[in-house]
Amino acid sequence: MAGLYALYKPINQRTTSPFMQTSIRLLGQRRFLPLFVTQLLGAFNDNLFKTAMVLFVTYHVYSDPTRETQFNAIATGLFILPFFLLSALSGQLADTRDKARIIRLVKTAEIAIMVVGAIGLTLADSPTFGQFSIPLMLGAVLAMGVHSTFFGPIKYAILPQHLQPDEVLGGTGLVEAGTYIAILAGTVLAGLIDAQAAAVGVLIVAVLGWFSGRQVPPAPPVVPPEPLDWHIVRASIRLVSATMHIPRLFLAICSISFFWTIGAVLIIQFPPIVKNVLTANEQVASLFLGIFSVGVAIGSIMVNRLLKGQVSARFSPISVIVMGGFILLFHFVTKSWVGDVGDDLYNLRDFVGHAGAPLLILSLLGVAIAGGMFVVPLYAFLTTTVGKDETARTVAANNIVNSGAMVAGSLLAFGLSALGVSAVDQLLAITAMCFVSAWIAWKLHLACD
Repeated sequence: MAGLYALYKPINQRTTSPFMQTSIRLLGQRRFLPLFVTQLLGAFNDNLFKTAMVLFVTYHVYSDPTRETQFNAIATGLFILPFFLLSALSGQLADTRDKARIIRLVKTAEIAIMVVGAIGLTLADSPTFGQFSIPLMLGAVLAMGVHSTFFGPIKYAILPQHLQPDEVLGGTGLVEAGTYIAILAGTVLAGLIDAQAAAVGVLIVAVLGWFSGRQVPPAPPVVPPEPLDWHIVRASIRLVSATMHIPRLFLAICSISFFWTIGAVLIIQFPPIVKNVLTANEQVASLFLGIFSVGVAIGSIMVNRLLKGQVSARFSPISVIVMGGFILLFHFVTKSWVGDVGDDLYNLRDFVGHAGAPLLILSLLGVAIAGGMFVVPLYAFLTTTVGKDETARTVAANNIVNSGAMVAGSLLAFGLSALGVSAVDQLLAITAMCFVSAWIAWKLHLACD
């Protein structure tokens, strides 16, 4: 426990740091707060809906571990696919049009998308129309992927436009921390309420996000608007080629891509592992997703405190190696887990009282904290390496490569499940990927620091 206290102590002391005081003060300013709240509500809604859907299908539709893993892989792939196809267009829009206006349009679309998703959740238990629920929910997941594709570049590209240069890393860290706190809240709530309550919740949050999005100050383009290239394949190739030739951007994007591939596979595996290996219910599955989210938020704040506003990758290699070590620990703990021999699943109280639960939770929290420390400085590279008129397209290029890697990770999880490789054993492949990420991050550190 002393080691955990040593990690946590810098967070407790952050108010004594001028850097952290500056970062927290951003939360009281209109140039940052409305964007922060809009992003927070969007992340909350994404995860409330997706988690409610996944838990319903995992626990109430399928009774086969392979099919459960494959459904989760399909849902993850559908959400990520628009990033791969449309990020070039979203980057062009964000750099050549008013970012605040795009936010308002995107948040209006979210209300319509959540109407479809809410109908799917409401029909989930219907004996007459229940067969339509999964297609409606998957359609909403795909549409939310489109929504996030167009909002994603803006949330990072608008920061250098509204913030001072020494505030960008702090603002990025706050956005990341807020995002993962929202993910925590959404995933935990999804495990505590039924599908009908989740349907009402996503509609309410979508409306609140629309109101907060209207408060974001104007962020007009810093260069004259250019014609949009609507040929998404050509535009994507051109965008990635124009970005990846910059060495440190290439290395940062590759490192981030490996991180999100690892994260995608972990998220796919959590519900089947909880249900079929740990023999626990939806509340425990939601707890796992929540622990992962809050751990990344803690890691995001910790690395900002350690770097003190400097954009640097010096902590990224060791962070991802530590992450791999915790994933390996998580593998061995789950491998040796003794589940409930009866038909009942552990509830949250019984799970927490299990002898193996503390080490399992510790390993998962370690994975998440190390992951947050790894990835946040890499995102700061994306917004500080290029000019303000290119930041959105740089983030969009990163999204294209990241989404391709995450889709590949989803296909990997799907394929390994089809070959009979268990969800627990797939964790070994994720551990190996951490060392590849560490090597790339080390090359970035040598190139930039």
